[in-house]
Amino acid sequence: VGHCHPDIVKAAHEQNQLLNTNSRYLHDNLVDYAERLSKTLPEKLCIFYFLNSGSEANDLALRLARQYTKHEDVIVLDHAYHGHLTSLIDISPYKFRNLEGQKEWVHVAPVPDTYRGLYREDHEDSVTAYADEVKNIIEHAQKRGRKIAAFFVESLPSVGGQIIPPAGYFQKVAEHVHKAGGVFIADEIQVGFGRVGKHFWAFQLQGEDFTPDIVTMGKPIGNGHPLACVATTKEIAEAFAATGVEYFNTFGGNPVSCAIGLAVLDVIEKEHLQAHATEVGNFLMKIFKEQQIKHPIIGDVRGCGLFIGVDLIK
Repeated sequence: VGHCHPDIVKAAHEQNQLLNTNSRYLHDNLVDYAERLSKTLPEKLCIFYFLNSGSEANDLALRLARQYTKHEDVIVLDHAYHGHLTSLIDISPYKFRNLEGQKEWVHVAPVPDTYRGLYREDHEDSVTAYADEVKNIIEHAQKRGRKIAAFFVESLPSVGGQIIPPAGYFQKVAEHVHKAGGVFIADEIQVGFGRVGKHFWAFQLQGEDFTPDIVTMGKPIGNGHPLACVATTKEIAEAFAATGVEYFNTFGGNPVSCAIGLAVLDVIEKEHLQAHATEVGNFLMKIFKEQQIKHPIIGDVRGCGLFIGVDLIK
């Protein structure tokens, strides 16, 4: 919503003057914010955990998935980056390839990239072909006695190259993952909150018939203030609570953070920022495509709203 947006600065300042506590103390802002967020998501994603960063959110998502499924293994896309905690470096090929390498519980699937990837625009059914790659990984892992806890994916792979997965890919992958007893985690940390314009969440680009089991949020959620969230289903949350080890985060969901979160949602709505992202995104795409005709170095222009990639080639 922009640097030092007056509404956000005001919300933070006003709440700071009243009360800021750790989250063992109840406060209306937390409930109000969870209710507002829930209106943007499919109905079954109705339980919210608040945290301080996207990395914290992804780490918790991993814990939720493992507790619910009682499995350990995770499937990620090649070149993915999911955060800076040890647990997330382990599921980020972008990082672990330069560090300690791939753990035995991590499986890497090809990016569903129809420009540079294994199956391209001219392929008769790239959606099924890419989803079958995940299916093969699952079958291969099961033969070795491994069990899949989660397919962990950015709704639009960002560090992996601003990729727009073909519509229907998530549905087919989710089918294979659920059949293996795993859950589908959508990382919306870079691409959520209306950035894609036509939808509030990037996973909605896949179609109305698709809902992840867990959604993680960060970055734009607090417009620069440390705030993050994990949204999940009742079943997953109950399995997590059944351990008797409650989830606690000292400042996750504190009154000031929640006041800021609410103000961000207000600004997105009041200033029609989704429509703005669509309009500006379309304008940029048009200009980039005009440049593409003139310059052979521009191989591909792709994107949605204000998530755009220009692929430069030799």
